[in-house]
Amino acid sequence: MGKDNRANRYSPETRARAVRMVFDNQGNYESQAAAIKAIAPKIGCGRDTLRRWVQQEEADTGQRDGVTSEERARIKELECEVRELRQANEILKKASAYFAQAELDRPLKR
Repeated sequence: MGKDNRANRYSPETRARAVRMVFDNQGNYESQAAAIKAIAPKIGCGRDTLRRWVQQEEADTGQRDGVTSEERARIKELECEVRELRQANEILKKASAYFAQAELDRPLKR
């Protein structure tokens, strides 16, 4: 539950603005890491948070290898579907075993 609250702490507009600030100003610093270090406190987020946002944006735009946001959302959706299907299969296995046992316990008809 705590992770969900932290995930929505910053609005998408704030994230986009912070990433744009890093891209626009990284030429003024010796490295991207230095730009992130300087900009993160101005946004009010941690350096690692801003670094992850920048890396995700680079993956989304093809500048970096990695899973894009769309792919990540699709993977999450598929994992949820798999979890639901496994639960349904488990229920069906138990029901099948229950009815099979009931059939075995029934007296034979002649």
